[in-house]
Amino acid sequence: MIPASHTPRPAGSPAYYLGRPAARWIAATRRRRTAARHRLAAVAPARQQVGLPAPGVPVVDPDKACQQAIGAGLVVHQADPLNAETPLPLLAGAAVVPSDRFYVRNHFGIPDLDAATWRLEINGLAGWPLSLSLAELRAMSSWTAVVTLECAGNGRSGLEPSVPGEQWGLGAVGTAAWTGVLLTDVLDLAAPLPGALEVVFRGADSGRAEGRDGLVHFERSLPLRYLGSVGALLAYSMNDQPLPKRHGYPLRLIVPGWYGVASVKWLTGIELTGRPFDGHFQVDRYHIGGQPVTLQAVRSVITEPRSGGNLEPGDVTVRGMAWSGAAPITGVEVSIGDQAWQAATVTGAQHPHGWQSWQLRTRLAGPGRVIVRARAIDAAGRTQPSQPAWNPLGYAANTVHQVMVSVGSSTAELRASTRTPGEQTPVRRRRHRTPHSLEQTGSARGSQGKRASADSRARRTSRPRPSGPPPAER
Repeated sequence: MIPASHTPRPAGSPAYYLGRPAARWIAATRRRRTAARHRLAAVAPARQQVGLPAPGVPVVDPDKACQQAIGAGLVVHQADPLNAETPLPLLAGAAVVPSDRFYVRNHFGIPDLDAATWRLEINGLAGWPLSLSLAELRAMSSWTAVVTLECAGNGRSGLEPSVPGEQWGLGAVGTAAWTGVLLTDVLDLAAPLPGALEVVFRGADSGRAEGRDGLVHFERSLPLRYLGSVGALLAYSMNDQPLPKRHGYPLRLIVPGWYGVASVKWLTGIELTGRPFDGHFQVDRYHIGGQPVTLQAVRSVITEPRSGGNLEPGDVTVRGMAWSGAAPITGVEVSIGDQAWQAATVTGAQHPHGWQSWQLRTRLAGPGRVIVRARAIDAAGRTQPSQPAWNPLGYAANTVHQVMVSVGSSTAELRASTRTPGEQTPVRRRRHRTPHSLEQTGSARGSQGKRASADSRARRTSRPRPSGPPPAER
């Protein structure tokens, strides 16, 4: 419907304005804000003003956190701060990943926050600055979204030449059901002033950062104009359970479709600002060519068969997961060896911002090694490249995933097949002996040889001679 020409859309009114008088829209907005504030006041009538956590925020014991990650089957790349990824077989067919198996990406120690004294401070260019408790946030309308989070450095270990940073395989990704309040609902209560352009999110985790003086908090910003369409959540629950400490307890930001760096954990502050944010994790890290990383690149991973596996010839099912930050997955293609790409079947429940499971039933001949490849395509027409786009910080490396399997090969054939072309067969070497043992062995061989010669002479002398005259010469 097109607005009537005699009722132009007032400046600042929403895009769905249909020619209604501006006074009605403004009044409705004020009523909504007033009702929400009354609900908050009912939850905490005797509010105590508590500021941000002190600089010395306690942290979780890193050794204990590391052991918990190892016990859950994660691959730990660094113990303190904890950084661990999920082995791909553990992701196979999972609509959501259990919180203990969800990958962990930290830059500093894990804050050990007390929800009873924790507050979310909203200030800056806000007409109504807020200080909200967890109970007050829980009193607001809640939403649940199934969202896939992926570290921007996922797949970094496959880049050539190598780049610094955590050498992730492909398991720095996970999907969970996140529950919380819409970020726009909270910002609406704060009444952003006309000059507000960006929203800066601050986490309680802090530490030293290269090129920066003093302690640096983990902070990222998002343009205010994007927040209405992205569906960001202030999440206090993960898979119907309170947020685990290592995943942002008591509150974290969830930005669907964006790389995980945008989903700030242990959230304590939101600042509305009128200028571009220049924090360490905004301009020094997490950018490609000076532009901050945003939407996840389209990607698929093979969860079955495992790389290096040994399969029998015949029918086999190739399975995996696919996701994209720009648009839903429309297809996954699989290539077996040097064969043409085949369309896989996308299965499982479809969520706007969650991954899709897929599978392909195919047949493997043998014996020998076979490369299985997979690539995803999204509704925006993006697909995975055959070669990664290299960048100095190793972000968004979404090259086609491939695994090598052996079909119907014996153990000896497997060993031989792993050698590079032209490599010679290994030479079996004798066990090294000391000179003393060699002398003993040589003496023994000499004694045995002498005894053998004497026995041979004795057999010849004891042989019976033939009777009669010697044979005539020919």
